[in-house]
Amino acid sequence: MQSGNTDAAEMLRAMRSFLKENDVMAYLTMMAVRLLELHRVLKPAGSLYLHCDPTASHYLKILLDAVFGPTKFRNEIIWKRSHAHSDGRQGARHFGRVSDTILFYAKSDDAPFCVQFTPYDESYIDRDYRRADADGRRYRLDNIQGPGGAAKGNPFYEVMGVSRHWRYSKEKMQQLIDQGRIIQTRPGAVPQYKRYLDEMLGVPLQNIWTDMPGINNRSDELLGYPTQKPLALLERIIQASSNEGDVVLDPFCGCGTTIHAAEKLRRQWTGIDITHLAISLIEKRLRDAFPSIAFAVHGTPKDLDGARSLAAADKYQFQWWAVSLVDAVPFGGKKKGADSGIDGLIYFKPDGKTTEKAIVSVNGGDNVNVAMVRDLGHVIDREKARVGVFITLAEPTGPMKIEAIKSGLYETEYGKFPKIQILTVAELFSGKQPQLPWRDPTAFRKAARESSSKQERLPL
Repeated sequence: MQSGNTDAAEMLRAMRSFLKENDVMAYLTMMAVRLLELHRVLKPAGSLYLHCDPTASHYLKILLDAVFGPTKFRNEIIWKRSHAHSDGRQGARHFGRVSDTILFYAKSDDAPFCVQFTPYDESYIDRDYRRADADGRRYRLDNIQGPGGAAKGNPFYEVMGVSRHWRYSKEKMQQLIDQGRIIQTRPGAVPQYKRYLDEMLGVPLQNIWTDMPGINNRSDELLGYPTQKPLALLERIIQASSNEGDVVLDPFCGCGTTIHAAEKLRRQWTGIDITHLAISLIEKRLRDAFPSIAFAVHGTPKDLDGARSLAAADKYQFQWWAVSLVDAVPFGGKKKGADSGIDGLIYFKPDGKTTEKAIVSVNGGDNVNVAMVRDLGHVIDREKARVGVFITLAEPTGPMKIEAIKSGLYETEYGKFPKIQILTVAELFSGKQPQLPWRDPTAFRKAARESSSKQERLPL
């Protein structure tokens, strides 16, 4: 057994003796197995960024110390994810929780790191760069005396009538004088270096990030996924610890922000998630943002046998996957609550102006009956929808087809459409789609279009 495995196992035993058996301990055990595997597949020059909330970050840091070794710790990054809210007014007995934690580890000292910069504060610019040349270039005056004097080997000579130990050689000093970069504000004053604002990169990025855009109901980025992170956050991380062409892996990719950022920054990528809700959302996000992109998705049903296996294993995963086949919006997010008769929604504009909706209902059982079609009719009326789409894994019965026909037509000036439409998974595999008027592309969130690189992508 490798040292990291042994140390992680010992650390888990120590945590269990303190935490006992509870949800936190179950989570740490789950994460330990995955962190060990991530460390195994990580290249020697690779880095790991683990996002977590403050309730578990301290335990995860200890666990990561055991997996990577304590000397491989680089930073604990705190990022402000939201603005102030009213916890206190609602009776909370703690300060507002507006930040999350990112733990940054490198596998070796060879891991690349690119220093990033943030803009100077305007008050700092106004205070320190208050001088300007005739052409408007702002500058400040900087000390050119050699720190430590002769003890540090700094040369001693006269510049503009002032003798000091200087940080530059006599030849270099003369070059700067000829370039107009050394000035004397008055006779007898110590000469100084003219440092221009437009030559400065900014403030080196520190480990507290308060400049990330929040994800809320007014965000252009919002896709409706509960744990969505800002694209700028992942861009910053990827730029800090990788180069173009490097591979980025996100084993919990959710709504795909990491792989969106990786594609935008011309990295290769692999994303992993266990929910078909996430996978279908990522597929749509990538196609919206990068229309010409080609990528492979593994682990989703490719034929009827695969669909039956998924339906038998998890009916909710089957429903989310089936809804994606008709490009509908999943209803209810990730919740697995009481069945409302709605698994997805399709929005369309029959007149090109007013948005209407179609209800999508999914059944992955072996037996279907006419009562299910009647129930869908009731849901359509209740929700004031125009059309209902019933997706079934099993073949519909004759009475079901008759009931669907009896429900009538949804009539528009642009055509007539069956009010209840029954589609089998087999038909969807063959390319058949619901009969609907023009779909409304603005009815739900889309990722902003990006320019994609042409390099080959790894599978999702």
